[in-house]
Amino acid sequence: MRIVYSRDEMRWLEANRSLIISDYHRAFQAKFDRPDISQQHLHSLRKRKGWKVGRQPGRFAGRHTSYSPTEIAWLRDNCTMEINAWCAAFRERFQREDTTPAKLHSLRKRMGWKTGRTGRFEKGIVPWTKGKKLPYNANSAATQFKKGQMPHNHRGPGHESLGDDGYMWIVTDATNPWTGASTWRIHKHRHLWELKHGPVPDGFVLKCLDGDRLNTAPSNWEPVPIGLLPRLNGKSNRGYDHAPAELKPTIMAVAKLEHAVATRRKSKSERTAS
Repeated sequence: MRIVYSRDEMRWLEANRSLIISDYHRAFQAKFDRPDISQQHLHSLRKRKGWKVGRQPGRFAGRHTSYSPTEIAWLRDNCTMEINAWCAAFRERFQREDTTPAKLHSLRKRMGWKTGRTGRFEKGIVPWTKGKKLPYNANSAATQFKKGQMPHNHRGPGHESLGDDGYMWIVTDATNPWTGASTWRIHKHRHLWELKHGPVPDGFVLKCLDGDRLNTAPSNWEPVPIGLLPRLNGKSNRGYDHAPAELKPTIMAVAKLEHAVATRRKSKSERTAS
């Protein structure tokens, strides 16, 4: 149903449009006794008429419904207090038993009041546990590592595992060049190949000859230029790994020839350009 307002009601509504919507509705009901009018009705009317309330838009454009201006002023002046002490002092001063630390914390965040604390240890602060020995606790002692005990998931040199990439990995006693750890986990086929032939040359990778990555014998792996790999797999779609065994040598020879030609052509172009 359409809401109809009298001329006196409309004049009053327009004259008092700047009130907070709850006060606006309460005062209107007290003056005209219109139980069929809700806050939403008055809000919609104000929007349809284009009546401006005069408040600037922003986070705190309205009023604080839970705290008086005096309470807000006190809270702002004492906002640097620790939250529990702040709440206790506020409740004692204003007899506000309905206030909790969580509510004041939310208010402090909404208002953007800074406490001056960063939550970090400042330089020079001494921890309260410095120099103190924790008391013995039988329950915690039962789960502590004993001297010389190794964790159940320890993997020492010689441990092998199958990686997600389909290659076999092995833990060696070599120092990890990246982390400095006393062990280094590398591909087993690379480890065995280098033990026999020395380090893989720069710009080369080890290619599995029979297509079986689990065959880690050094004779099954050959160092090839990195640029050769696309010619064996994705670029030309020859599918070296899935080709019949009798065709693999031919595919490898053709790929090497094409790579050599392309490398020489590129080198010649670079010399000409320079």
